Amino acid sequence: MRDISVKIFSNGETLVIRVSNELVTILKSHYVKNMKRYSYTVNKYPSTFFFEEELMKQE
Repeated sequence: MRDISVKIFSNGETLVIRVSNELVTILKSHYVKNMKRYSYTVNKYPSTFFFEEELMKQE
């Protein structure tokens, strides 16, 4: 089991949004303590955030 307090994506990394298959770049990340996971803000949607399970590395 992986340590959830360690983020798997880095700022500046290019990823794919799973639902829309769009390429995005991470602007910043934040650990949400009460949910015990990271949220990520991306360049195309700076007013919202995504959780790790909503993003994936590009193939």
